[in-house]
Amino acid sequence: MYLSLSTALELALPADLDPSAEHALSRQFEGRLAGIDEAGRGPWSGPVAVAAVILDHQAVPDGLADSKKLTEARREQLYEEILETSFVAVALASPREIDARNIRAATLLAMARAARALPVAPLACLIDGRDVPPGLPCPGQAAVKGDGRLLCVAAASIVAKVTRDRLMARMDGVFPDYGFAGHKGYGTARHAAALTEKGACPLHRRSFRPVAAALGLRED
Repeated sequence: MYLSLSTALELALPADLDPSAEHALSRQFEGRLAGIDEAGRGPWSGPVAVAAVILDHQAVPDGLADSKKLTEARREQLYEEILETSFVAVALASPREIDARNIRAATLLAMARAARALPVAPLACLIDGRDVPPGLPCPGQAAVKGDGRLLCVAAASIVAKVTRDRLMARMDGVFPDYGFAGHKGYGTARHAAALTEKGACPLHRRSFRPVAAALGLRED
């Protein structure tokens, strides 16, 4: 099946994780069906991480699920298995890009980057959420709650989450005042207190209201 980039996919997607149904979908695109998901839209600091994953349906890791429903240990294990068995790419939208463009636009740009960075060009993309990013290298279709319905999107959610969590843990050593290793940049009480006391670091998203308020920046 060959489709132009302008083609909007209207695939009948499964309501729940269904390996057989998804394998059949993948075969329509010669096995080059990519799932795309992000991690980190909500935090006050750090990048958004986006992953694109093309599964090998002869070697799908057992237990793929929405990353939010897995323990950290299980995510880490599945992350390694996904990298061993699948084609994977990751892209980041930096805090400065988020501030310059807004969180939605920056996330969509990173989604397109991740799809284009795959080592095998996808023939179709399934994207978690309601938006199909502009700039994809192939047709795409949005899937609300796709990380709980599609194995390729669930795999992407795991890769994105582990990638971002590892990055924020490393950044804790660079900016130790904020507790990034614990809250990963989300808006916890500890994070708010540190932001008020220490001000922002280069990882903070200054366009986000709590950061702007702590810095005394005027909101538009």
